[in-house]
Amino acid sequence: MEQPTWHGIELDAATALALLEWQAEMGVDEPVLDAPVDRFDLAAAPPPQIPLAPPAAPALALTGDDDLPARVAQAEALAAGAATLDALAAAQEAFDGIELKKGARNFCFADGNPGARVLILGEAPGDEEDRQGRPFVGRAGQLLDRMFDAIGLSRGAVDAEKALYITNVLTWRPPGNRDPQPDEIAMSLPFVRRHIDLAAPDVIVLMGNIACEAGLGRRGILRLRGNWVQAFGRPALPMTHPAYLLRNPPAKREAWADLLSLAARLEGAG
Repeated sequence: MEQPTWHGIELDAATALALLEWQAEMGVDEPVLDAPVDRFDLAAAPPPQIPLAPPAAPALALTGDDDLPARVAQAEALAAGAATLDALAAAQEAFDGIELKKGARNFCFADGNPGARVLILGEAPGDEEDRQGRPFVGRAGQLLDRMFDAIGLSRGAVDAEKALYITNVLTWRPPGNRDPQPDEIAMSLPFVRRHIDLAAPDVIVLMGNIACEAGLGRRGILRLRGNWVQAFGRPALPMTHPAYLLRNPPAKREAWADLLSLAARLEGAG
């Protein structure tokens, strides 16, 4: 297989993936060409001659999508029947509709003080989170702790005014730390909504693109960050994920501005 290149430079798989992630974070949502195309001229051109070939085999049906509505309905019923956070955790861990459960080590429900005014909604567990069964405990989680400690908030605080409650859209780790797929988000959303209803935070921090997709129905975190919105019926502040800040240290300046905005919001509502 030919090695991919970028501006004449050969790229390995990890570098190519990092460039793709950077483009997504910058808001690139469709491919474009280097030069404009005259579509009228293309229409006048003769159609290409396609050699005859035997009929192609029918595409394989994605059987997992066929029963997605039923699995989402099951998740909704389980979530609605949970009257406490402990009951919700037990119901979500027992839910077998999501295939990620089969490949993950541990169920990652939440961490911090469930009575906190601030709930942080992240994306999905990574490798270290999968090992420990707690969200945001790897390198990105350590940076998150330092960030919020700078405005006087901590997941270890007993006082709800100074505490954080942390969870993710997904509670099972996707293989290879890939992005959650739409069907996985759809099956997780009933539990996320119920989780937020039971925790009843004053504000939500939507940490990264997947959290924004779950809470707002759209991505583009670099356009959304820093702007207060409504998500899950509560005030919400989109922020860039700490993993992005580790890859792009200059973006910490905007993240600090978002933290100050959160602190001012809490003080004004306190």
